[in-house]
Amino acid sequence: MSKHIIITGGVVSSLGKGLTCASLGLLLERCGLKVAVQKVDPYINVDPGTMSPFQHGEVYVTEDGAETDLDLGHYERFTNARITRASNFTTGGVYETIIRRERRGDYLGKTVQVVPHVTDEIKRRIQALATREIDVVLTEIGGTVGDIETLPFLEAVRQMRHTLGREQVMFIHLTLVPYIRAASEIKTKPTQHSVGRLREIGIQPDVLVCRTERELSPEIREKISLFCGVPTEAVIEERDVDFSIYEVPLVLARERVVDLVAKQLGLPGDHGDLDDWRAMLEVIRNPDQGEVTIVVAGKYVRLADSYKSIYEALTHAGIANRCRVNVRRIESESIEADGAETHLADADGVLVPGGFGVRGIEGKVAAIQWARENRIPFYGLCLGMQCSVIEFARNVCGLAGANSTEFDPDTPHPIISLLEQQRTIRDMGGTMRLGAYDCFLVPDSRAAQAYGKRAVRERHRHRFEFNNAYRLEMERRGMRFSGLSPDGQLVEIVELKDHPWYVAVQFHPEFRSQPTKAHPLFAAFVAAALERRRNKENAQAPSENS
Repeated sequence: MSKHIIITGGVVSSLGKGLTCASLGLLLERCGLKVAVQKVDPYINVDPGTMSPFQHGEVYVTEDGAETDLDLGHYERFTNARITRASNFTTGGVYETIIRRERRGDYLGKTVQVVPHVTDEIKRRIQALATREIDVVLTEIGGTVGDIETLPFLEAVRQMRHTLGREQVMFIHLTLVPYIRAASEIKTKPTQHSVGRLREIGIQPDVLVCRTERELSPEIREKISLFCGVPTEAVIEERDVDFSIYEVPLVLARERVVDLVAKQLGLPGDHGDLDDWRAMLEVIRNPDQGEVTIVVAGKYVRLADSYKSIYEALTHAGIANRCRVNVRRIESESIEADGAETHLADADGVLVPGGFGVRGIEGKVAAIQWARENRIPFYGLCLGMQCSVIEFARNVCGLAGANSTEFDPDTPHPIISLLEQQRTIRDMGGTMRLGAYDCFLVPDSRAAQAYGKRAVRERHRHRFEFNNAYRLEMERRGMRFSGLSPDGQLVEIVELKDHPWYVAVQFHPEFRSQPTKAHPLFAAFVAAALERRRNKENAQAPSENS
């Protein structure tokens, strides 16, 4: 029977439950265990697909086409767990299922209530991951203890502990232990209150993971232990890391969290080898191949989490090239207002990410034109690819007014148009082209060179596509369509033949990147940016005879 670890959070949000959950998953895998990881969100949206990136951050897309919480990206970057639509569910999804059953008459006239119907559905979804192959299911409960929205989820996991027993279900509570600078004191009261709220619900945590910026002294640990009812050795210090989120597994390993899990759940406690992880971190600390500046010209850069996977994939590409990647985030609207040269003149590479809506589009197009004309390595993702062909159509093919029908339904040259299967769809949630699709690569293309193979499978999230009516004209002018769907109808990758490195893709390769295995296209893009940086430095260096 699979064991369950439930991870909750208290005091404030954004403490890092997702990173803690992912890091624990990594450590358990290194012990030879097979894990499944899951995020439960208490909001009423069925999924985050229709939510603003400024409010929710990035929407992470799974292989099977679910629009999910960005914490699932941490799970895939840290672990080898199979992440699917079952790895994320919400209050909205739970209630949608229950109401559909009630309308069908499945409850045989019973009054439908939070207990047992809602809690039973929550338990069913959590325990659905507990298959014969899985040793441990890690479930992160979003939100903060004390929120009214989380109560049904906490009641459900309380019932799981009651039914299955302490040796099958373990509670880890992440809390804040703040340092008050004015008083020069670490304060444990917020943690005491948080655990008190959990106890009121009927849950006694087995382990406390304490986020703190200062070291927890033995006296502080003992105080927390006394007032929160956990053993002193189960008060875990998770101090703020200095330079990288990828330090967190080593922090937990030093605190021997796996030993606590193994002891309670009866699991092997042999610590696995983390040498490759330490080597990866050493490259981040001390890159020996220099640094590059990558400008990300996007619509949502004001919130770092809006492009979380892209920033992480750039970090991974820096690791692969043993260089430091300095990311400069620029609002595409600022490029519209100030001109591309103002923001891009010192860029070693330009990345234009995805998005929706007309705001900032002309800034993205201007950034791409600058990168093309000044031969700066360029990388376009999803909407970035669509903007790249719009720019090329306007400024190389001479098609004045070329645009996407998303932004200008009356454009004389609809370079980008709605996917055929999208034309009759009215609901917005979960109706895009979502999930992994095959892509065939043209031999000797930059994409094929980067991937090292002829066929790949990448994740999508879009409604619009390149209009094939313009393919021949754009090919004649120097654009190469180097990646196509298996039937040859959907353009997945475009390149420029006479450019140092210009690749734009309709899909989201950032979702497949890991710190110890950078995505090939990101690695190749940063390598091209690094080469440009070196060439520029060599050209500026004084000669020996000067």
